[in-house]
Amino acid sequence: MYSLRNTARRLTRKEAPTPGLVGLEDGLAQPIVFEGHPEIARLFPDLHPPFSRQAAVIESDRCLNCFDAPCTSACPTHIDVPKFIKKIASDNMRGAALSILEANVLAGSCSRVCPVEVLCEGACVMHRYNKQPIAIAKLQRHAMDTFHARGGRLPRKTDVERAERIACLGAGPASLAAAAELRQRGFQVTIFDKKPLPGGLNTYGVAEYKLSTEDSLREIELIRELGVEFRFGVDVGAEGTLAALDREFDVLFVGVGLGAMHTLGMPGAEHPAVVDALTFIEDYKLGLLTAVAGDVVVVGAGNTAIDAANAAARLGAGSVRIVYRRTREHISAFDFEYAHALQEGVAFDWLTQPVAVHDAEDGRVALECVAMRIEESGLLQPVEGSSFRIACDLVIPAIGQSPLVGLLASFREVQVERGRIVVDRETGQTTNPKYFAGGDCVNGGREVVDAVADGKRAGIAMAKMLEVAHVETA
Repeated sequence: MYSLRNTARRLTRKEAPTPGLVGLEDGLAQPIVFEGHPEIARLFPDLHPPFSRQAAVIESDRCLNCFDAPCTSACPTHIDVPKFIKKIASDNMRGAALSILEANVLAGSCSRVCPVEVLCEGACVMHRYNKQPIAIAKLQRHAMDTFHARGGRLPRKTDVERAERIACLGAGPASLAAAAELRQRGFQVTIFDKKPLPGGLNTYGVAEYKLSTEDSLREIELIRELGVEFRFGVDVGAEGTLAALDREFDVLFVGVGLGAMHTLGMPGAEHPAVVDALTFIEDYKLGLLTAVAGDVVVVGAGNTAIDAANAAARLGAGSVRIVYRRTREHISAFDFEYAHALQEGVAFDWLTQPVAVHDAEDGRVALECVAMRIEESGLLQPVEGSSFRIACDLVIPAIGQSPLVGLLASFREVQVERGRIVVDRETGQTTNPKYFAGGDCVNGGREVVDAVADGKRAGIAMAKMLEVAHVETA
């Protein structure tokens, strides 16, 4: 059973700040410290081990250094891929890292979690010659790992300190990218988040074998060292908090992401043996959960469902199966994620729709399901008389996250449509000129690199707006 939820958190912070809006500056002068659980480290080694120095040089020499590089165009942050790879080939590792960071301040995380098969590496010209694409992600990771190991720091773009203050709401990739861009230009930036650690899903929700919590936080240290202030334990949706921030700051960036995962919405959905995928992933990443016994059923077939299923298998589950109401051709998970799940021993039950969760006589639970059929019109219909039950110990729903409708509606004069903040795509500015936004609360839930691109664009736009306003009032 899922029995380790109350294990002590292996999470510490030097002079840990008290949650709130004020009085946090002293605690934030020290880096955040996270002690990973050794059992989690053992069970979740790197999915793709890093290059050695020699292997990186050999791989970089394969790059054709395309003048009009399709890999750069395919990257949402438009990293100059040929440029940084050429620097690796000449052993200019600092130059390679700085070239990358100029475009993507979370390049280390993106090198691990980006679906490069459909982005930069998918666009590599080597495909035209039936050759393996350049291992862009592993080369990017090599450059960033070397940069960190040598104590590299983000450069400032100006030595001028500006008085304007910007609040970034949420500490996920979009806010981090916006904050870094603004702070590099001398603006005073504070990031607010209700969680005790920054990073959003990079820290809490990405499979450990892709991106460890330690690696996520190591990268965020670069941003903290710039002078960005972090205030944790702050719920911006609490009464009076948003109004106070609106009065205190010149501009606000909204990077709050999405809300809780959708519930199963069926009888028994509140059963103690039902734990949503993001909670499950967060618990094991923080060391709250180090083993799973018995049989596990994951509901859904997206990338998060795959991550949860693979994690359950590695944590010792007797069996892991994914139930999905449609077929293999309809899943939202990437092909390589599906293939990885098969390698981990995860089974798939297609055309299977859960309808209820029941207590079983042996102390376990039974997930009641019905078989589905797809009509010619594409509509799904249950097969009459097809009800059956799957005995298991843990049910993990992974059927998407809900938008933060209540919170989004509280932003003054900010237009929201279908649970998403409406912005100007070029700048990230909302219908309220004082508010900018980016990431999942704008795009509905895309990749980390898309959130970084949103944050960087918004950071540049906010800086330009404030600089113009300063000139006009001078």
